[in-house]
Amino acid sequence: MSTLTSDDAVAVPRPTVEPPAPWDFPPAGTHDLPNGLRLLTYDVPGQYVLSLRLGVPVPLDSEPRDREGVGTIMARTLDEGTEHHTAEEFQSLLERKGIGYGAGVSDSGLSIDLDVVKGTLEPALDLLRQVLTEPAFPAVEVARHVRSRLAEIEHERSVGAARAMLAFVDTFYADDERISRPTGGSAATVGAVTRDDVVAHHEAHVTASGSTIVVAGDLDGLDVPALVEAALGGWRSGPARAHHVERTTRYASDRAHLVLVDRPGAVQSDFVVGAPGPDRSAPGGWAPYPALAFVLGGSPTARVDAVLREEKGYTYGARSVFRPRRGGGSFLTYGSVRADVTAESVGLLVDILEGASGGFTDEEVRMGVDFISKTAPGRYATADAIADEAVSMALDGRTTEFTTSNLHDLATVTSERVDAAWARFASEAGIGTGSRGAGWTIVVVGDASAHAEQVEALGLGPVTVVRD
Repeated sequence: MSTLTSDDAVAVPRPTVEPPAPWDFPPAGTHDLPNGLRLLTYDVPGQYVLSLRLGVPVPLDSEPRDREGVGTIMARTLDEGTEHHTAEEFQSLLERKGIGYGAGVSDSGLSIDLDVVKGTLEPALDLLRQVLTEPAFPAVEVARHVRSRLAEIEHERSVGAARAMLAFVDTFYADDERISRPTGGSAATVGAVTRDDVVAHHEAHVTASGSTIVVAGDLDGLDVPALVEAALGGWRSGPARAHHVERTTRYASDRAHLVLVDRPGAVQSDFVVGAPGPDRSAPGGWAPYPALAFVLGGSPTARVDAVLREEKGYTYGARSVFRPRRGGGSFLTYGSVRADVTAESVGLLVDILEGASGGFTDEEVRMGVDFISKTAPGRYATADAIADEAVSMALDGRTTEFTTSNLHDLATVTSERVDAAWARFASEAGIGTGSRGAGWTIVVVGDASAHAEQVEALGLGPVTVVRD
């Protein structure tokens, strides 16, 4: 037996470690069916649980004003039986095939989600066909979901964070904007919903034209376009429409003020501070805005938490985010603080946000850029995440090519671009126009008897106290 000596060793050059390349979405296959349904396919080898996402561009304001929430009730009862299966039989079919199912309504439209083992794609598509084309909407199930939604509404008003957001949209958006009211409707409007209302809403709006279905996963050996056309090619087309809901955002003329929602005896106060923000078509590109939000309130080391959590110990955490819509959007910072430091926390928060006009450091921006870009492969590694992003982009009138190009652009974001993005946002929102708090919509949910005087003394503008 021979023994290697040091003289026999072969020098192997140390490999060069390169920075990770920007994340690229897999290419999408696009197939338009004659009835107006668009199919997007993403082949993700090794992902044997396929994710199906259907987006139907149904605007929230398509609901009758006195029946708001009917879309939510409709979405929740789509799988409660079909022409050929009772609710129990349909649920049994889903379970027997191992199909995960969900449906819901948002500002962008109706979404239906299915996750299926590769071998059960065909029966899953047939079950999807049934909920789209022949739902039974049993009166007893509609009534049950109405009761469930009414209980949710009561619960939402009892939870500080949810109550703060309800008060925020009510204050922030114009009164006749549908988004100023709860997506799932109010107690008065939901309580009036009947089976006939649900059937009529489905008949009018759940049609193929303008809808998008995404299938992502390991598609090897599957003729997905043929399977989808066989299952959904007969889905009624309905009137021609775009693949997204075209809308602009109108804000309340008196949105810039402070609302204190009274919660007697509350041991913590919940807050939302916001202003009008850009959509994804923002001048200068969208990429600086997620980085900006991260630097301000996207992590425990961000500016807001560095003060309110780490230095002061007033909160478990607060977060900042830009939320784009198809037209316009919002910038929000939200969280909760100890009740005894409510006014001080609100004042500190406004000062931190307005301090952004002084600019951001290269180190701050690089941390935000690195976090968003380097975690992208993890965020989008699975078929369900790819399908979620694809249908979200479709309902925004875009494709995942936008997500890919935005991630590439993110790598070029500098502190100068972030400073410019903040300056554009602040100017359009009326922030920094001379008086502290100008341009912000501020909602605080807490004990008004304990905080009203101190909050008013902050000088952040007129204060309105709301008592439920």
